[in-house]
Amino acid sequence: MEVQIFGTNKSQDTKKAQRFFAERRVKVHFVDLKERAASKGELQRFAQRFGLTALIDKTSRRYQDLGLGVVRYDDERWVETLVAEPLVLVQPLVRWQHKVTIGHAAEEWEQWIEAAKRGSSSQS
Repeated sequence: MEVQIFGTNKSQDTKKAQRFFAERRVKVHFVDLKERAASKGELQRFAQRFGLTALIDKTSRRYQDLGLGVVRYDDERWVETLVAEPLVLVQPLVRWQHKVTIGHAAEEWEQWIEAAKRGSSSQS
C-alpha cells in the first residue's frame, strides 16, 4: 500500500497525516505544495468527489493575501487558480488508488488500510 499526500511541512494536518501513515508502516509519497503544485487532473479528482469549493481554504493566509474572498470565478478559473496558488488548498489532500480525502480523515484512512489488508490476504 502506498498513499500520496499533498501538503506543506508547515501544515499541522499534513504532519498528522504523515505521522498516521508512518505509525502504520504505510509507504507515503509526499508532494510538498511549496515545491510542486498539484496538477489540474489531480485536483479535478478531488473536486469530483467533494466539489471544488471544498478544496479552497478560505482561512489560509494566501487566500486572504490574494483577495479571493471577493472574486466570482467559474469552476475552470478556480481550478487554474488552485494550480497556480497551491497554498490556497485545504491540506492535506490524500490519495490511495481511486480514493481521496481532504483534510484530516483518520477514520477513512483506517478503512483504506483495512481494505488493503483484506485485498493482500485474498491474493496470497
